[in-house]
Amino acid sequence: MLSHTRPRMRSLWRIGSALVFCLGLFGLALHAQNDDRAGQAVVLELDGAVSPASADYLIRGIETAAADGAGLVIVQMDTPGGLVTSTREINSAILNSSVPVATFVAPSGARAASAGTFILYASHLAVMAPGTSVGAATPVSLGGGGGGLPFGDDPADENDAGSDEGAGDEGANGDDGTDSAPADAGMAKAMNDAIAQIRSLAEIHGRNADWGERAVRDAATLTASAAVEENVADFTARNLTELLDRAHGRTVQLDGEDFVLDTEALSLVSIAPDWRTQLLSIIANPNVSLLLMVVGFYGIVFELLNPGALVPGTIGGISLILGMFALSILPFNIAGLALIGLGLLLVLAEAFSPSFGILGIGGTVAIVAGGVFLFDSDVPGFEPSIPALAAVAVASLAFSAIVARLGYVSHRRKVTTGVHDLLNATAQVQDWQGTKGHVFVNGERWNARAEQTFAKDDDVIITKIEGLTLHVAPKPAATQGQTDTA
Repeated sequence: MLSHTRPRMRSLWRIGSALVFCLGLFGLALHAQNDDRAGQAVVLELDGAVSPASADYLIRGIETAAADGAGLVIVQMDTPGGLVTSTREINSAILNSSVPVATFVAPSGARAASAGTFILYASHLAVMAPGTSVGAATPVSLGGGGGGLPFGDDPADENDAGSDEGAGDEGANGDDGTDSAPADAGMAKAMNDAIAQIRSLAEIHGRNADWGERAVRDAATLTASAAVEENVADFTARNLTELLDRAHGRTVQLDGEDFVLDTEALSLVSIAPDWRTQLLSIIANPNVSLLLMVVGFYGIVFELLNPGALVPGTIGGISLILGMFALSILPFNIAGLALIGLGLLLVLAEAFSPSFGILGIGGTVAIVAGGVFLFDSDVPGFEPSIPALAAVAVASLAFSAIVARLGYVSHRRKVTTGVHDLLNATAQVQDWQGTKGHVFVNGERWNARAEQTFAKDDDVIITKIEGLTLHVAPKPAATQGQTDTA
């Protein structure tokens, strides 16, 4: 017994030793990787609207860089604006980062508009490439829904983006020198909150708080060189390499203390968005979320109309859940969502109460109108897409057309069920006595009456129905002959 146990123990000991050795090598590799990251500058790209997907990508990128001991995080940014909630999450990650974060508005022609202005103010180092712009951070009103008030492009941004140096200094409050007032109390609340936020960010990093307020209140903008002169940006750089050269030796505020940047020997490494970020960016697209909800609704309806089909119900359930998840992280309008819900109910009512297209057409109009009003078209990246709305409209009209055609065909078709189908039908006599007997028709045995007698197996014609009694008559000879011939 012992002779068999000892070899097993030796084998287990060898396997355990090998595992410990492998884990040790893995730990050394991680330690070496962290040591390598200490000499790296991690580059993250924000290209497009600030959304939940981009916020998730930047936050996890900053956390990864901090965990790996990177020397600097560079956020290369080109954004027209985005959502307040996502912007606040990004700013919070930057302010609480143990690694200094430099925001680089690049390449030439890029802009840090709206939400991008707040991110630039929150960064430890603000850098802009020549030919870029910053500003136009006025919040845009959006009724109802979740996700927070978005930052949108102001009409003035189109003219001010390429303004000369110092643009936004004169006439920032209007030609008469008075402050422009928000249209209503809700907008005033959002405006004051945004102003307080950008002023607090400016105080942390010693930037121009007054110009930041003008960017929010009056949509003021600055070019790259003007931003440096106005103390909005720290310096300009043509590329990432020049950014590292000019950032070396500068002092920034990190965790409330002075921190001297050592970027001379840092190597650049980019972290691309992973599959999770890409999936979230697709789901969080307003047009995709609208299509997911509609597909989910129709999938569940088809499953209810055809129990056991499984495929429509499965696809519909998954699509509906994903669509509702997208709505939970996007700012939406309650009125638009209510219109979509009403439209879907009207289309469904067409299936159960055919109105020959009236309910279906009305439901389609309500769905398209709800899609137009569901998201704010003033916010870049969140405007409704004409192809998406057209696809929803075509799908709803097609469903309504199919239901209306089926109802029309059914209405014109001859009745094929019930007692009315027995009139003029041929029955066969089973037994007969005097003027009464029993006949067999459509697989059923009926009581029958007639003004004459019949023999068993005679064919008769049903002429009248009274309750559960059939009135029959002899089958015409011509018909009988045709039947016999057939």
